[in-house]
Amino acid sequence: MKNMSYISDLLILEELGHSESFTDVVFYTLLFVYITLLITNFGVLVIIIRENSLHQPMYLLFCNLSVNDVLGNTIILPHLLLDMISENRLISYNACVSQVFFSHTYGSASHTILIIMAIDRYVAICNPLRYNAIMTAKSVALLSVSAWGVSVVLVGVLVSLTLRLSRCRSVIPNFYCDNASLFKLSCEDVSINNIYGLFYTVVLFSSSMGTVAVTYIRIAVVCVTKKNAELNNKAIQTCASHLVLYLIMLLTGYIVIIMHRFPEHSFLRKLIAIGFHVVPAHLNPIIYGLKTKHLRLKIVQIFQRKITLD
Repeated sequence: MKNMSYISDLLILEELGHSESFTDVVFYTLLFVYITLLITNFGVLVIIIRENSLHQPMYLLFCNLSVNDVLGNTIILPHLLLDMISENRLISYNACVSQVFFSHTYGSASHTILIIMAIDRYVAICNPLRYNAIMTAKSVALLSVSAWGVSVVLVGVLVSLTLRLSRCRSVIPNFYCDNASLFKLSCEDVSINNIYGLFYTVVLFSSSMGTVAVTYIRIAVVCVTKKNAELNNKAIQTCASHLVLYLIMLLTGYIVIIMHRFPEHSFLRKLIAIGFHVVPAHLNPIIYGLKTKHLRLKIVQIFQRKITLD
């Protein structure tokens, strides 16, 4: 197996690590989870696209989240499900690199998109009279492109540094390909990879944490000083869910990174990695769909219309 990467350019993925007696349970649970997140996220996307009244900055930002959630989970879960029913857990090197790129783009975009959503909430609450002038369709499009562009550039450099390395191993120490697992296949010096990986993590996390902290502190100050009950209710409704989702994503992301330093707890790391992908993907449609008044009303109207037609 050691020479497989040289002969066939195939890599071997580790098992998820669950007990064989629970394979069917795990498989159908993950299948249900994947189908559910596809339905809910695509549902939100279709409703926002079809309803002209929802073509507003906040809802257009929701679309970024839904697209990112579908991308991040589609690059991981279908291959994992296929591996669970296959005798060989093989993946080509090129497919592995693609998985690395898109899975890390998902993680990076999760932060950058939530940054622009925090800015949007700040403007809506702290400068409501200027909101329409600041958050125009053009500015939302520019912010969205910037969020994806920064993610692609950061991840592109990350993956490029790994591609320069030769390989002396063929076993990926994970159930899917991530950058740390991929460069661990090399016997060369990976100091540059570790240094840039640290830089990438610090820049991404500090910028998102800093932006979210500053915007929410400013929002809190405005709410306290103005003592407006309507404003406070609006802030709680629109910001609390965003903050909870951000903290969940931040915590699971930190744990996945830290757990790479503890290979003896690989199964726990794998479970948390799955949670990092699927938990926000399920919470986003619920939090931003059902908790947002106008979008919730549109969903209710569609279901009522369907029931009436039936």
